[in-house]
Amino acid sequence: MPHIPAFVALNADGVQLIVSLSSGTPVILHFGADLGSSLDVAALGLASQEAVPHADLDEHISPGIWREDSRGFHGRPALLGQTNGQNWAPLFAIQGVTSDPDSIEIACVDQSAGLEIAVNYKLSKEGVLRVSQRVKNQSNETYAVEELNAWLPLPDHVTETMDFTGRWVKERQPQRREIQVGTWSREIREGRSGHDYTIVQLAMTPGANYQTGEVWSVGLQWSGNTRHLVEKLPTGRASIGAGELLLPGEVILAQGEEYVAPSLVVSYSAEGIDGITDRHYRWLRSRSNHPSVVRPRPLTLNVWEAVYFDHNLEKLTQLADVAQVIGVERFVLDDGWFGSRRNDRSGLGDWVVSNDVWPNGLKPLIDVVKSRGMEFGLWFEGEMVNPDSDLFREHPDWILHVEGRTPPEGRFQQVLDLTHQAAFEHVFSQIDAILSEYDIAYIKWDHNRTLTDAAHFGKAAVREQTKAIYRLFDELKLHHPGLEIESCSSGGGRIDLGMVNHADRFWTSDCNDALERQYIQRYTQYVIPPEMLGSHIGPTESHTTHRTHSLHFRAITALFGHAGLEWDLTQTTDEERAQLKSWASYYKANRSLIHSGRMVRIEQPDDSVFVHGVVAQDKSRAIFALVSLRGMPTSTPNALRFEGLDGVANYRVKLVEPAGKAQYVGRHSPRWLDGVVLTGAALARVGIRPPILAPENAVLIELERL
Repeated sequence: MPHIPAFVALNADGVQLIVSLSSGTPVILHFGADLGSSLDVAALGLASQEAVPHADLDEHISPGIWREDSRGFHGRPALLGQTNGQNWAPLFAIQGVTSDPDSIEIACVDQSAGLEIAVNYKLSKEGVLRVSQRVKNQSNETYAVEELNAWLPLPDHVTETMDFTGRWVKERQPQRREIQVGTWSREIREGRSGHDYTIVQLAMTPGANYQTGEVWSVGLQWSGNTRHLVEKLPTGRASIGAGELLLPGEVILAQGEEYVAPSLVVSYSAEGIDGITDRHYRWLRSRSNHPSVVRPRPLTLNVWEAVYFDHNLEKLTQLADVAQVIGVERFVLDDGWFGSRRNDRSGLGDWVVSNDVWPNGLKPLIDVVKSRGMEFGLWFEGEMVNPDSDLFREHPDWILHVEGRTPPEGRFQQVLDLTHQAAFEHVFSQIDAILSEYDIAYIKWDHNRTLTDAAHFGKAAVREQTKAIYRLFDELKLHHPGLEIESCSSGGGRIDLGMVNHADRFWTSDCNDALERQYIQRYTQYVIPPEMLGSHIGPTESHTTHRTHSLHFRAITALFGHAGLEWDLTQTTDEERAQLKSWASYYKANRSLIHSGRMVRIEQPDDSVFVHGVVAQDKSRAIFALVSLRGMPTSTPNALRFEGLDGVANYRVKLVEPAGKAQYVGRHSPRWLDGVVLTGAALARVGIRPPILAPENAVLIELERL
């Protein structure tokens, strides 16, 4: 029997994980702020032992991370499963522990049930903890896994949680609530993360906000069905967790087989929500293949809202000519270029260039785009098929379905079964052929319907379908080095910490309405950095809301992301083109800051404005936006403060308008707009008096350390 230490711990960037092993099962004593090098961990374990109330077991037994019923735990177990109705209540004992400076792996076993289970804790240098679990069946009978969730205990002074709900064109709207006794479960059963998905779930101390309070976050590295959980027992103890939501029979382990659960991503901040954001950004940006590490994020034009399905070379050439003048760097042809796809009722699955629309192939258009200094991108929706398509007529069995029935259609389409090897190879080979024939740097990959009756030969297949799309993306990139993939799912329906490892960009929402985008982008950016989120200037009248906004407001909203345009630029005036060119130049000059700095959001006393910005890591520069969302409750606005600066340094502060002037209300604006010098401390604690903006307007403020 290997030596089992009494305690193991990980430390990084002011964060500490302490796990006790002395009771024979892993028990998390602490995850949060570093408790100091002089801490007596044994004393902490002693101090953490519970009193025993009446009407309870005779001795308190900590259930540990597996939360077993066999140890007297009456909350939700980490592992649920059974072998023909047996082995539903395992009792795991520690078998071995391995550790290095940044990770701990703990293996446990239940000999009588024939089950092995293991957890790996890996703490990044940025203070982000990844929790990975697996269970293996060593018995000679099959073991059905129903769920394997990862849990972390919450300190007693954590009293609130926040998660996010939403729908198409209104994704990621926050829900904040008190933690009460019971189990709160947010479940996604769409077969994708979905518009209602909570990318992370937050737990917070009372009143925690963007800059203050303690915050814990939990997110799942998975793009299929998921479950996020918060549980508080009558004892008063609370915990937070998440895991893959498995459909019945989806994971049945034969002898020697194991289930590897999607990893949990956990973070802690003693500096409010913005501290969580900062850890996630630094963690993602530390990857060698992170998009903004590879190269600056190119200014993108997607032509969907310019031409829809009406493709012709003359019109698209005119668009390319205007895009060149403005300074666009990437030109993306959207839906309608392939097969019989003249509308959304046919053609999906036939990934060959349409002779009707493009009799000479895509080369003439690509030559136009390349000759004007732009790279070319193309739209696909390879996980879907229209019943009115050559593919479906030839292989109607290549859809996810339960034998004997066809799922109801969504968007006039069915879901192609990518777990079917022949179907997978069809999609890969046709797309590979297009990418091999043409000079295509980028693909926009859509996913426009939920999964219904998602079965492969009768067995639920959401899990395997999710793994298949990861594999497809990875193989396309392997065969076409430098290829970038945007993940779109009717807009923001598949943005998660799993897809972030396979896609280079997310289409944040199908809604380009700048007012709606202020909210959608704000909350998506809690953990997904702006360089991975497509943010476009749409038409003057929004395609989805029919609301009208000034170019100035739309441009400032689109700036804080991977910026682009989705608009019929041939219909713009000379003045609008000049403003767009100025904005494009500003984006290019400042994207290195926007895509590398620390995101800062300033708490406001009312909900009529947003103040958010990006501060350089060395605090030398910052760009903030003051956004008027609706009419103010007072006649003059509150002071505009700026956090995250060097308190003792002087900063020159000035207002900039890179895409035309905002609409101001009032007789006079403050005199500092052309420039004023103040210390970082003064800017944080006193601030400056902003101009009075009309509702649905915004201005930019630049700060530069002297």
